[in-house]
Amino acid sequence: MHRPTSIQNMIRYTYLLICLTVMCILPAAAQTKIERVGGAHVKTSLNAYSFAKALNDHIKGRGEGMTLFQLLDFAAQNNFDAVDLTGYFFPGYPAVPDDAFINSIKRRAHVLGLDISGTGVRNDFANPDPSKRAADVKHVKEWIDVAAKLGAPVLRIFSGNIPAGYENKWDSIAIYMATSIRECADYAKTKGVFIGVQNHGDFLKTADQTIQLVKTVGSDWFGIIVDTGYFITPDPYVDIEKVMPWAVNFQVKESVFGAASTVRTDVPRLMKIIRKSGYRGYLPIETLSAAGGNKKKKDKEKDTTATSRPYDPYTLVPAFLKEVRTAMDAEFK
Repeated sequence: MHRPTSIQNMIRYTYLLICLTVMCILPAAAQTKIERVGGAHVKTSLNAYSFAKALNDHIKGRGEGMTLFQLLDFAAQNNFDAVDLTGYFFPGYPAVPDDAFINSIKRRAHVLGLDISGTGVRNDFANPDPSKRAADVKHVKEWIDVAAKLGAPVLRIFSGNIPAGYENKWDSIAIYMATSIRECADYAKTKGVFIGVQNHGDFLKTADQTIQLVKTVGSDWFGIIVDTGYFITPDPYVDIEKVMPWAVNFQVKESVFGAASTVRTDVPRLMKIIRKSGYRGYLPIETLSAAGGNKKKKDKEKDTTATSRPYDPYTLVPAFLKEVRTAMDAEFK
């Protein structure tokens, strides 16, 4: 029987070492679709951004405004199942709140029977400056810790706007963006928190772009926050349905064509898409003033007087919740 020589053994060892090295430096395998069992099941949640002005007024001392505790009370009074507590509205943001404040929020939510369905931060991983991205990675990691302490299963992040001079370099941006997000997702895994990227009409305008980023990151702890009002496409319902296999949370908007549009979301159609996908989780609703939200989106039926429409979340949120619940009951019960 022929025995391998020491040279042959060395060659084999070197080849094995090269293979292991390549495996370490290559991007992780593309994330597969999220596996779910039991059929679709959804719960309502209130996204804090619906009360952005009132919450910011309180933080900045512009009159009485609204506190996060009052937001929790409002959610309970309107029988939401949960709240999505955007990080911007915590005192001192972007600094992390202390444990005493986090625990007081958790206590109030618990006695009101509310889950905390998620939280979110501001970041820009499209920025070509590595130092800026590193700072945002640090920021996201800090708020992963906050999410874990809150008991929030998902931390919402953004991709960012395409920087000047990079308009035709989408793939290049996706590569360095994915590296930053992967670092966040790896850390989030150790805390039991999902990272969800929100399609926001910026770097991510379509379902295909959003899915490509998810696959490039390649982490089971990274998914999509489905913003129903921010796909920049002719038929956003098609994009919503396409991304559902990677959905880890939602932002359900009053119009799929942006906040300035008077075309209401076809909520029954949306519920059919969600039920068909088998999604199990929260449906946070987010109402916006006509002047806010998707400002750049092309809308053939745009109402030029939209920005002058009054915005009263104390009235609009319960009304939209009723609309969503009616469609939920019809589709899921």
